Amino acid sequence: MPININPRLFRVFVTAAEEQHFGRAAARMYLAQQALSRDIAQLERLLGYALFTRSTRRVVLTGDGERLLPRARRLLALHDEIAAGSPGRPFLADLNSPGMLTERFLAAVRAAAPELEFIARFYGGLTAAAADLVTCRLDVSFGRFAGLGPPVRRALVHHPVRLQPLALIVLDGHPLAGLPEIPMALVRGVEVSACAEDPRTPEWSDMAARLFAEFGVLPAPGWTAPAGTDEMAHHMRRHPHPVLSTVDGPHIPGTVLRPLVAPVPLHLLGLVHHPALDHPGLEAIRGVTEELARAGGWLLRPPGTWLPAEDEALLPLSSAG
Repeated sequence: MPININPRLFRVFVTAAEEQHFGRAAARMYLAQQALSRDIAQLERLLGYALFTRSTRRVVLTGDGERLLPRARRLLALHDEIAAGSPGRPFLADLNSPGMLTERFLAAVRAAAPELEFIARFYGGLTAAAADLVTCRLDVSFGRFAGLGPPVRRALVHHPVRLQPLALIVLDGHPLAGLPEIPMALVRGVEVSACAEDPRTPEWSDMAARLFAEFGVLPAPGWTAPAGTDEMAHHMRRHPHPVLSTVDGPHIPGTVLRPLVAPVPLHLLGLVHHPALDHPGLEAIRGVTEELARAGGWLLRPPGTWLPAEDEALLPLSSAG
């Protein structure tokens, strides 16, 4: 009688074989190492033979594992082609947070390709979406690609979209609220929140930590960004620290958004997807974001700006200012 094996188990197996380490494989798939080890053991039980020889430092494929690996890769490639390539299915995009620049992309792509169905969700960050991108449960997401772990970056494709100037969300009445722009020198020693405790957005927290260290900004006591602008306004009234954002950030009642300058710190927003994705929606959304980037000069880096070196390495060569 044929064995019914979930393709997810083969994906876990292939990832572990490529990393030769259960810990790194688990990080790449956003799994707990114990869960990954349990999946490998389940696959071995179903197949009836061992796939790995385990040691404290690495795992090595057995002979049976070596023979299975190319067949498992072919199976997953076919599975991903079927899952990602059905043109009649809706195209699912994670836009991170309502009221942000990415909603403009969705409106533009729906106008450009009305024959396709685009569905949006808001999970709050690229890290939160990455596991679904890796396993083809999500088509695209947006965010700071350099902040993802190396195993995850190797599993995904990145297209730079915009160098977003950073800003502060400041309560009305705050001393910084009266300035049209806020020089970085004025926030040295000031407590600023970057929502560093939010587990969905460590890529953003990493960028903020680099910025704060560079310019002597003090990280405010950690908190997670509440859902919705009204909840954010309520939270800021109770914890009146300026909040790091981008110039495209949402309007929070009772606050003002002030660009940071001298230098202008930048955040690289990218479009991210699985390399096997083959859906007309990808071509449509890439076309829209590339056209907006060209028209707005979004990837041209002006002189006198700040950007982490890891992000700069992801820019096209023509972006140098």
